[in-house]
Amino acid sequence: MSKSDRGSNPEYVNARVRARRAKLFGDEDYRKLVRMGPGEIARYMEETEYEAEMNALGSRHSGVDLIEYALNRNLAKNFEDVLEWANGRIYNQIAAYLRKFDAWNVKTILRGLYADSSAEEVEPDLIGAGEFDERFLQRLLEAQSIEDAVELLEGTLFGPDLEVAFEEYQESNVLVPLENAVDRAFYEHLLDEVGTTDAVDSPSALYLEFLQAEIDFRNVRNALRLARSGADIDPSEYFIEGGRLFDAAELTQLVSNTDELVARIRDSTYGSDLSAALSELEDAESLIGFEHALDAALQEYADHLSHVFPLSICPVLAYLIAKEREIDNIRAIARGKEAGLNEEEIEAELVTI
Repeated sequence: MSKSDRGSNPEYVNARVRARRAKLFGDEDYRKLVRMGPGEIARYMEETEYEAEMNALGSRHSGVDLIEYALNRNLAKNFEDVLEWANGRIYNQIAAYLRKFDAWNVKTILRGLYADSSAEEVEPDLIGAGEFDERFLQRLLEAQSIEDAVELLEGTLFGPDLEVAFEEYQESNVLVPLENAVDRAFYEHLLDEVGTTDAVDSPSALYLEFLQAEIDFRNVRNALRLARSGADIDPSEYFIEGGRLFDAAELTQLVSNTDELVARIRDSTYGSDLSAALSELEDAESLIGFEHALDAALQEYADHLSHVFPLSICPVLAYLIAKEREIDNIRAIARGKEAGLNEEEIEAELVTI
């Protein structure tokens, strides 16, 4: 991705994004898919926005593999389109945010190495929407060990944090330090690019507000996973700086009591906008349900910012999250069908609003 020097054009980008957002799958589409088998899901997708990808990949893949590759290619294509529409400041903001897929790909490859998965098993989960090109991703896929992958990443924004985390990984044989190092490097780099601003409701201020919310929710998710993993790891050691809702010590105390955690969010700046989502958080019976509710809450917060500030980057961010949610939901349905899950079990894996 190269940065554009032309004038920023949020009005044009957001108009195009609204049109794309209107084409995303709705609850009725998911209800139909849940009742289908993998072959029927593939045929259904051929009649939707995924037609080009399904047709292009159909000669090489079939079943759930075809669905996986088509989903990831479509996601990358949609986000490349958004960048193609954008100029100036909004281009730079979008490009920086899309590096989250570099983070996703790094964590996916590390998890594959940790589980002794083959490159062929890992590749369908990679999403080419960040800055890493296909050649570099292939080199990472061909790494023979986690140490080899960390060495390959030395010259990237993830390199310094991964170098430190690798020592912790060697001591604990737990992947959490490496995964958190990737997330921390991504958000630190992103916040450095945004910088600080005193101009309330400026494009930079609104971008920062959204990123702070995403970091807050990421910290909640990470802390809960650690608290429930049984691993002897202090959640505060993996706290990502930059949010505005918690500090590390406070979050460590709250993760042991979901009711207090929800109350803290409800009393925060997010509370009035996230009332419905927070009720879902309170009712969640498992960590998976809690995490799905967090995803829905972040979507609602992005949508709220989009409606209040329609000429900022917020509508783009809301679309990016919604598109990711669609991809994740379709993937969950296809994988659930392949695994023989019933409709109720599959529906529990979906994030809907």
